[in-house]
Amino acid sequence: MKNAKILWIDLEMTGLDPQKDRILEVAAIATDWDFNEIATFESAVKVDEKTLESRMVGEFWDTFSKTRDALKLQNSRATKNSQEVEADLIKFVEENFAEELTNGEKILLGGNSIHQDRRFIRAEWKKLEKMLHYRMLDVSAWKVVMSAKFKRVFAKPENHRALDDIRGSIEELKFYLKKVKK
Repeated sequence: MKNAKILWIDLEMTGLDPQKDRILEVAAIATDWDFNEIATFESAVKVDEKTLESRMVGEFWDTFSKTRDALKLQNSRATKNSQEVEADLIKFVEENFAEELTNGEKILLGGNSIHQDRRFIRAEWKKLEKMLHYRMLDVSAWKVVMSAKFKRVFAKPENHRALDDIRGSIEELKFYLKKVKK
């Protein structure tokens, strides 16, 4: 694996079940291995009202009602369906990972609890899925080790908005890497 860059992705969804829930918002950041931002991408996905009303319920959404309301408002203004957003995201990947793709490399995906996002990518965005390496950089794995072994915890705000969450994940990984260097 020779990746010179990382594709950080965060999704906001109606819930956690990729068979029943839908992607509402996506953000992506291309970085180098010093975690410098090369480019960013954001988009909202138009989801039908029935799905929003039936899936964005329960304790989690009651706790984060401001986020739910903001995502619902954003959804009411969104104009692109899931396939259109996937096409835009693929264009972003092709533009920012051209060298890797030309060399036949798969793209390294990074994020926090990225396996959950990957489940939705696998379910909704099969073309993008084919571009991604099977290995992933999961910041939550670092969190588990640093918390249990070294009692180091990063206080990350819980905005539950895609671009903010990615930037928080990158800062969290930087925090853990500084602790390892000491």
